[in-house]
Amino acid sequence: MRPATEASGQAGVKDHPQAELVAEGLSFPTSLTFGDDGTAYIAESGLPWGGVPRGGRILRLEQDGRRTLLLGDLRPPVNGLTFHEGNLYIAEGGSPGEPGRLSRLSPDGDWEVILDNLPGPGNYHTNMVAVGPDGKLYFSQGAMTNTGIIGLDAYEIGWLKRLPHARDIPGYDVTLAGVNVETENPLEGNGARATTGAFRPFGTSSHAGQRVPAGLPCTAAVMRCNPDGSELELVAWGVRNAYGLGFLPDGRLIATDQGADDRGSRPVGNVPELLIEVRPGAWYGWPDYIGNEPITDPKFHPTRGPAPQFVLANHHEFPPPEAPLLHFPTHTSAVKFDVAPAHAPQFAGQLFIALFGDEAPMTAPPGPKAGRSVARVDPSDWSLHPFVEESLSRPIDVRFHPSGDALYVLDFGQFEMSEQGVNALAGSGKLWRVPLTAGSP
Repeated sequence: MRPATEASGQAGVKDHPQAELVAEGLSFPTSLTFGDDGTAYIAESGLPWGGVPRGGRILRLEQDGRRTLLLGDLRPPVNGLTFHEGNLYIAEGGSPGEPGRLSRLSPDGDWEVILDNLPGPGNYHTNMVAVGPDGKLYFSQGAMTNTGIIGLDAYEIGWLKRLPHARDIPGYDVTLAGVNVETENPLEGNGARATTGAFRPFGTSSHAGQRVPAGLPCTAAVMRCNPDGSELELVAWGVRNAYGLGFLPDGRLIATDQGADDRGSRPVGNVPELLIEVRPGAWYGWPDYIGNEPITDPKFHPTRGPAPQFVLANHHEFPPPEAPLLHFPTHTSAVKFDVAPAHAPQFAGQLFIALFGDEAPMTAPPGPKAGRSVARVDPSDWSLHPFVEESLSRPIDVRFHPSGDALYVLDFGQFEMSEQGVNALAGSGKLWRVPLTAGSP
């Protein structure tokens, strides 16, 4: 694996030594964090693919390469692991029968749940924690559906295979436009049909003018709470799945938002992944806008269904949908990121983002592979540049070592989708170290 030279005419990362393999044999890891002393901690998702036992794990990587199990049997998937003031904050759960929650592991090994019964199960889950300048825990909750309506994709997609599942809970009061979709009803069989509306349980229709009140916790949102889980509050709504979350040195909250897919009862085509600045009280467009562009724009016409209509009738009651900072290429699946520290050679203040890659043919028609790389974003103009483009299976997290001399890349491992479901290889996850050299970019 070798860092790639950027395009766009700027000098790139040249003459790097070969990246170093730090650890291998991990099973579907999702999260990497460092202690103040440089100790690495890794979370394995606990997804039971390829013969892996169900249940997430927290591992400490010792200096001699050994791994120490700190905590096991967590609710899958474990999506986030954050070190703060000696504690490890864990985002986990959202699978059937196991609601999302935030928990905390102390340096003494004491573990406690600080916030439980977050939404689930659904398409997406409770994501990572980022600690704000105010000392609060900021976290994101993914949507239960692709674009607001529960469809047969919930029954078919390889990571869920469950119908019915939870409906979406709006963060603001919504008025429905009365859009309903008719599908087969596999719950009843014998050719039965089901009609489902937005923000409604599977098989429950909606009508124009129907009001659905906001809830807390809600889905497709960024929320925050105190470190003990108290005083839960909404930060912003309409963020479909902010898998990566973090603060810039100036205190701005940044998130990656994974774009909607060409699947299900309300498919959308050619949707980019977004990088957004999360502003309190803002609306980020889901389920009726892609960033600040209407989902009805012809460029979002899907191949697997009719052009989507608006499902909400009260856009005028919301703030205008926020424009993103950056559009990533379609289906690259921008996930977690880190900001290069001030003392990092060459790239202080720049963002490095893992691009997990497409999940075709489940989420889009078959086509060229996308993502599976690490990119760099220059916040001076929000321009995107390639950084690592080779030898990665599924990069999912990137973290700078506290020394600032290397970027660590966590690879989820071998994972592909097929018409039959998930093809994943246990023990194929890896941790890489990419050294940075002194000099100017």
